[in-house]
Amino acid sequence: MDSGTRTCDVVVVGAGISGLAAAKLLKEQGYNVAVLEARDRVGGRTYTIQNPNVKYVDLGGAYVGPTQNRVFRLAREFGIQTALTYDTGDTAAYYKGRAYRFNTLFPPLGGLLGYLDMNNLFREWTEYPVDAPWKAPHALEWDRMTFQDWLNKTAWDKVRFVSTRDFAKMFLNVNVTSEPTEVSLLWFLTYIRRCGGPVRIFSTTNGGQERKFVGGSQQLSFKLAERIGPDNILLNRPVVKVEQTDKDVTLQDVHGNKYVASRVIIASPLPLQQKMIYEPPLPARRNQLISRVPMGSVIKTFVYYKTAFWREKGYSGLSAIDDEDGLIGFSMDDTKPDGSHPALIAFILADRARTYCQLTREERKKRISAVYAKVFKSPEGLNPVHYEEKDWGEEQWSGGCYTIMMPPGFLTVFGPVRKKPIGRLYFAGTETATQWSGYMEGAIEAGERAAREIMFAEGRISENEIWQEEPEDADVKPRPIETTFWERNLPSVPGLLKFTFGVTALGGAGLGYLGYLKFSRL
Repeated sequence: MDSGTRTCDVVVVGAGISGLAAAKLLKEQGYNVAVLEARDRVGGRTYTIQNPNVKYVDLGGAYVGPTQNRVFRLAREFGIQTALTYDTGDTAAYYKGRAYRFNTLFPPLGGLLGYLDMNNLFREWTEYPVDAPWKAPHALEWDRMTFQDWLNKTAWDKVRFVSTRDFAKMFLNVNVTSEPTEVSLLWFLTYIRRCGGPVRIFSTTNGGQERKFVGGSQQLSFKLAERIGPDNILLNRPVVKVEQTDKDVTLQDVHGNKYVASRVIIASPLPLQQKMIYEPPLPARRNQLISRVPMGSVIKTFVYYKTAFWREKGYSGLSAIDDEDGLIGFSMDDTKPDGSHPALIAFILADRARTYCQLTREERKKRISAVYAKVFKSPEGLNPVHYEEKDWGEEQWSGGCYTIMMPPGFLTVFGPVRKKPIGRLYFAGTETATQWSGYMEGAIEAGERAAREIMFAEGRISENEIWQEEPEDADVKPRPIETTFWERNLPSVPGLLKFTFGVTALGGAGLGYLGYLKFSRL
């Protein structure tokens, strides 16, 4: 690739949705923009493949839902359609060698006491600022505590069905592809709040998994790139050096090409920003920020069948799985909207992704198929006709998926600088969003915010116009997530026991008596 120098108003590093959203907005405002992308494609952590066996399939980010108004605004602008995720029928649960079915959002948790225990956990996840969680009451205490520490302290967890700790671990694995021992309690609760709370983020209908793009999510990046202009999207250009002066910024890619711009937006994942040399060096907290955050770990899998046998048996395809021999903890129906290409999607998450990446592709296919046969009580699960997967941990220019995970003690120290400009450098990426961080919606919010920060610095807009609330989408309207009087006021299990027996702990006799109180299993 020939060496040379290109001059423009703004260079954006990273052609994922966040960088492309920033570049589109700036171009519309008259800026001369160039986008540098390390990969040979646009889309970042969205990646759609096509072949006759799958028609199309999203190996990366895929789901959209109510309150994600920016992504729907762009989809409508580009004429990209969405279709509802299949959500008809029972949910399957597989726990300690037994298969169950239920028709509620969360699995049954051992009757009354299990319900009280989980209700208490969810109730504690509700009240603190999502934009500046480090200012919340107990922020320092909660940030120094892992999610597992808090769970051990808070969950009563003496039920016989799916325990609250097991379910909470699965909930965390599914949503942030990390382990409870790895992440800060404050960060995890902030993440959930930014996605509308535990019910919104976990739900299909009226939640984060309600819809998918017909034709795949990478269409959004393709359309953004078309709008920006093919001459302004430069692929296979990993940036290795960033030199900033009082007047401009010079970037150099791995091929020796140079790009001179008045301002730069860095929209690559935080850990990958370490791969660039900065002159002058980054401030201490920014430098340590990008060296202390790992990405989550996930292998996304798709098993295709002749028929959607789970639908025929009255299942939605959604499952919650706790099986020592299995690789997956969660599945959904991924059949095409027209009913073709029946498939189940599942995720190998966190520690399991880091362990089972050592298996061959064929071994993962066979073990996941065997799990489906057990979960949905059907031998048809053993006979897939096709298999696709994507291990995001081996992606050089992502480093993992879905997003970063913040370890204990991180958010209160480094949170305030995660999106703070440094001279002529500005920062985007879904990790810097305040709504739906980790999702396509968050990526768009962050990219457009970074673009407006440049516009503000150049006097084109006022400071209060930098962050803008998006109007509610005209077609995809959310229903409120309502809590009942009892959900707000029921006691925790220890509170109930203390009220009932006048003690905070029970001996074996007391626990035996309480056994009569629990509801029967399904």
